[in-house]
Amino acid sequence: MKKTAFLFFFFISLISGAFGQLTQEKGKSDYNFWLSLPADSILKNNPPVLIFLHGKSLSGSDLALVRKYGVIHEIDKGRSIPAIVIAPQVPAGKSWEPEKILHVLQYVQKQYKTDTNRVYVAGMSLGGYGTLHFAGAYPEIVTAAVALCGGGNVSDGCDLAQVPLWIQHGNADRAVPISESEKVVKAIKACNGGENLKYTVVQGADHGALERVFRTDEMYNWLFQYNNAVEKITEEKK
Repeated sequence: MKKTAFLFFFFISLISGAFGQLTQEKGKSDYNFWLSLPADSILKNNPPVLIFLHGKSLSGSDLALVRKYGVIHEIDKGRSIPAIVIAPQVPAGKSWEPEKILHVLQYVQKQYKTDTNRVYVAGMSLGGYGTLHFAGAYPEIVTAAVALCGGGNVSDGCDLAQVPLWIQHGNADRAVPISESEKVVKAIKACNGGENLKYTVVQGADHGALERVFRTDEMYNWLFQYNNAVEKITEEKK
């Protein structure tokens, strides 16, 4: 019996080491957040960080809500992401505040050795706004970002132009009109022609339809292709 129990817990430990772990972090920073660590083999080699910002319906004080859709939901379903994933929760009735997102990121970076040249952000709806607000406030920190059916500050256009962005919006969205994304896209293009911008209009898609983006490999592959260290070397050679 003891041998069987030992083998069971040994097997569980192997699974944990291979696939990482998911924990709730409360009272550690400005937002409570989910923290997903990658497999040990990745964690010990300065992994990148992916920040997921949820929409309004997942706001509140119950972190379990943040598992309903998006990156954490995908991890629950078995997706292996080669990064430390941070999924904070914004209180009900509040908007995402860039400086508070930064404090969560900095807290995690103090706890684990991460690659500061690879910090990615992805968000939907309210989280789409939060993504563009954060990237606009800290373009030197954000390596690449995906903003779904959200919007941003037109005044951030030239700061956002520095960051590889993939903005997506459905043209049948009644909750957040596509004009919210178009205004930001126009501001970015006015600054540098949109050389770092990918803008996708999803034909016939309503607000909730873009949640499927989190369920594809395409978003993750697009984000992780970017590395600020490579960009810095390229700039030095010019």
